[in-house]
Amino acid sequence: MRHSPASQLPEDKASTYKARVGLILFFVYGLIYAGFVVINTISPETMGESIVFGLNLAVVYGFGLIVLALVLGLIYNSICTRVERFAKETAANTADNEEVAA
Repeated sequence: MRHSPASQLPEDKASTYKARVGLILFFVYGLIYAGFVVINTISPETMGESIVFGLNLAVVYGFGLIVLALVLGLIYNSICTRVERFAKETAANTADNEEVAA
């Protein structure tokens, strides 16, 4: 089976910004997860206390971490989509302005 060469993608002018946003969101999640680990390490009996609807803190915190990861992923996607559209529009406007100037 023969494969054709990979298609060349245009340069992503927003990659630096997207990487920075990703790192910020990663550190936010990391700090909240670190809180989970610290509570488990320092006071494991606290995780056994009933919080909501008869569920203990460990279950609520754990599901909260899962939901938070999904929400942060949606936020990241939304921010990156907006930045990519802006970069694409800016590049198109720059090209139009260069054609007018020439």
